[in-house]
Amino acid sequence: MTCPAPDPLTPPAALLSAIAEVVLDKPQAVRLALACLLARGHLLIEDLPGLGKTLLAQTLAGVLGLQFRRVQFTSDLLPADITGGSVWDRESGAFRFVPGPVFTELLLADELNRSTPKTQSALLEAMEERQVSADGHSHALPPAFFVIATQNPLDSQGAFPLPEAQLDRFLMRLHLGWPGREAELALLAGEDRRRLLARQGARLDAAGLLQLQQRCEQVQVSATVLDYVWRLLNATREGGRFRHGLSPRAGRALLAAARAWALIDGRAHLLPADVQAVWPAVAGHRLCGADGDDAAPAVAGLLREVEVVA
Repeated sequence: MTCPAPDPLTPPAALLSAIAEVVLDKPQAVRLALACLLARGHLLIEDLPGLGKTLLAQTLAGVLGLQFRRVQFTSDLLPADITGGSVWDRESGAFRFVPGPVFTELLLADELNRSTPKTQSALLEAMEERQVSADGHSHALPPAFFVIATQNPLDSQGAFPLPEAQLDRFLMRLHLGWPGREAELALLAGEDRRRLLARQGARLDAAGLLQLQQRCEQVQVSATVLDYVWRLLNATREGGRFRHGLSPRAGRALLAAARAWALIDGRAHLLPADVQAVWPAVAGHRLCGADGDDAAPAVAGLLREVEVVA
């Protein structure tokens, strides 16, 4: 079977359908993941092993036509194993930089929280600045550079919690959860999902992805929606429910994700519903309860408390 040639004008809704053919029964998570990449953001997926985290990353790379590399994070992984480093070149009589696996378009940092904090922090500059510095020189990463990191629950053996600075580098955090009955029966009875993905082929390429990202940035935001976003941010800073509130950078991340959500719907303007759809995935990992407890219920509760004022 011949794979269709990538079409740089493939609409986001068609990309969503292609991803959902491989990753079954996770429409919300799939759409959030696609919106995250369209918004130029990095994605953190937290769940138990075997629930499709790696498959989702591979499917996003395959459908979007991106170069894909995977790094398995372990306790003995070193920063240079990710970023690369300088080696002595006998022919030139000088050191030369050998790029590490981070020099790709989509990097899967698998089980990121099984590595030490020092190794986790090696991704910070790459994720924020989209470059790697070594021996006083900066090496640019590809324009379409994304990190999709997976992590196991913190009560898993050998897991190190990600520091707040690293969590903030991720635009969204997702949880996949168990598949439904029909989806799991289809998985048990059907072919391997990776073979299905290989046969499906790319529906986009890096140039087409760049076009979609530019269209995301052009989605219009009204004064009403901007005010709604500000009042959501401000609500996290008042009342003492959270250890600390959301920053202006988090507000910009929320708007970027909401713009991508609107674009998937084929709209060139933002609605409050777009902000609400991405709010838990954008805000949940950036907030912690005042007593250190799970902030998810309070984060969801703000959508009921903060009203849209026209």
